[in-house]
Amino acid sequence: MNNFTIVIPARLNSTRLPNKMMLLIGDQPVIEHTWRQAMSAQAKKVIVATDDQSIFDHMKSIGAEVVMTSKSHPTGTDRLAEVAMLCGFDDEKIIVNWQGDEPFLPFEFIEKVANKLEDNPKAAMSTLATRIDSWEDFFNANVVKVVHGHSDEALYFSRAPIPFPRGVEKGTGELPANVQPLRHIGVYAYRAFFLKEYPKLKPSLLEQSESLEQLRALSNGYSIVVEHMDTIPPVGIDTEAELALARQWYNAEQSIIK
Repeated sequence: MNNFTIVIPARLNSTRLPNKMMLLIGDQPVIEHTWRQAMSAQAKKVIVATDDQSIFDHMKSIGAEVVMTSKSHPTGTDRLAEVAMLCGFDDEKIIVNWQGDEPFLPFEFIEKVANKLEDNPKAAMSTLATRIDSWEDFFNANVVKVVHGHSDEALYFSRAPIPFPRGVEKGTGELPANVQPLRHIGVYAYRAFFLKEYPKLKPSLLEQSESLEQLRALSNGYSIVVEHMDTIPPVGIDTEAELALARQWYNAEQSIIK
């Protein structure tokens, strides 16, 4: 069993897809699929953190450990911070954030991010990245980029194309071999002491400008280490179209099993 705890933030309200956590894929709601996938990771503990009674009651009914949290949290990290306080986690406890709308996330990503943090005791957080191969993704503001130093500590995250290849003319299709930017993958592990401090940290102008909350950690002097992955995980379920695709994939998988 892995020596980390998974916390699944599960907020009911969603602007783009209302009530998405309780929408069905097959005969189970999204949050149940996510929890069952998280249980496959063999973590020391899996906790669902919600602000909604219907999610709380349903997950309790299937045997999940559930913590009720405030409805006022502006981010999932703030919700995790409340869980760290409520559960009294030791400061060095490693907590992995598994988003409630990612039911098909391979647990390899969770294990990689947790192990990266365990192997870097001076870091407060860890996250993942993979290589960007195309000019289109490099200049896409929705593809977050990260740069790190020799020790894998993140230097900066941005929606802008970084590091910018001076002297290389912008093209289309594949990037030249000597241009190797990294796409940030939004999977995180935290040490519990950092989560307890997070709500007290001053939001930074960088965070507000880029709309990237991990910049709050860097701006306040905390270290984030980056683990490289070869692939991008499946996208979360944020829209009706993504929900439809998830249902199609699930139905196809069930047909193969039968």
